[in-house]
Amino acid sequence: MDNYIFELSDKVTRTTVSYPNRFGINLDADLYLPKEFDASQQHHAILVGGPYGGTKEQAPGIYAQTMAERGFVALAFDPSFYGYSGGHPRFVSSPEIYVEDFSAGVDYLGTREFVNKNQIAAIGVCGSGGFALSAAQIDPRIKAVVTTSMYDISRYIRNGLGDTQTEEQRKQLLDEIAEQRYEDFKTGRPVLESRSMQLSALTEENPTPVAKEFADFYLQPRGYHHNALAQHTMSSMPAFMNFSLLNHVDDIAPRPILLIAGENAHSRYFSEDVYKQAKEPRELFIVPGANHVDLYDKVDLIPFDKITDFLTKNV
Repeated sequence: MDNYIFELSDKVTRTTVSYPNRFGINLDADLYLPKEFDASQQHHAILVGGPYGGTKEQAPGIYAQTMAERGFVALAFDPSFYGYSGGHPRFVSSPEIYVEDFSAGVDYLGTREFVNKNQIAAIGVCGSGGFALSAAQIDPRIKAVVTTSMYDISRYIRNGLGDTQTEEQRKQLLDEIAEQRYEDFKTGRPVLESRSMQLSALTEENPTPVAKEFADFYLQPRGYHHNALAQHTMSSMPAFMNFSLLNHVDDIAPRPILLIAGENAHSRYFSEDVYKQAKEPRELFIVPGANHVDLYDKVDLIPFDKITDFLTKNV
């Protein structure tokens, strides 16, 4: 076990696979299949991407394994520059490449003899919810999208959480990043975003609720993985400010979208706003009592029955 945060089910098999995206970056992924799997038949398939800064051994693996238990072929992957996937320098994030990683997963699944290439869907958790939707805007091979605790990373980085970042604050941040690029160039080691809020949440008497929520997952045994820094290079941020992931989400129709958010999630507004923007068929499902991170790993709260019914009917 490579620090998977969950036990491997005796109802599935898990195989590590790899494949390139169109930028030539090799992606590392886990393929989950039902234990009683008939490879002579073609099956529905699901591509699963995880939280921004997470790895396939965390939430994506939990989702992929559970869907494989329910009869689907499921692929959980590490994004480019992260986890065991390729790409240098490490911990870069790119809106275009992160969206491309979903299409690369479809390339892989759609060329497996045991997958019906016309029955491939995507599940995106947290940041990957936005990337999955963005990929579906331009890749008609993705026949349905499910998001849980969805974050629109481009909106978040440009506007701040809750759209509270001012124009002056954004310009100041861009000035700081521009200066940091000189140092990155001289050292050849791009500086990562600060993780101070999460780290301080472990010791402060009254930490901010959002910081504590993430710290309780990424920095505790519950969700810790050595590859999941929940950080990216500072110089990655301007690209997201300049690239809106979800401007064309209405183009996904008539392919269906299911947006799942926790009742108490600080990120709930992202899903609600995409629901307003998208065309039918689309559905917003609110999980009572759940916060944002609950839907990473708490299988008693993640509505897998709802997800299974949605994908079975629509893919």
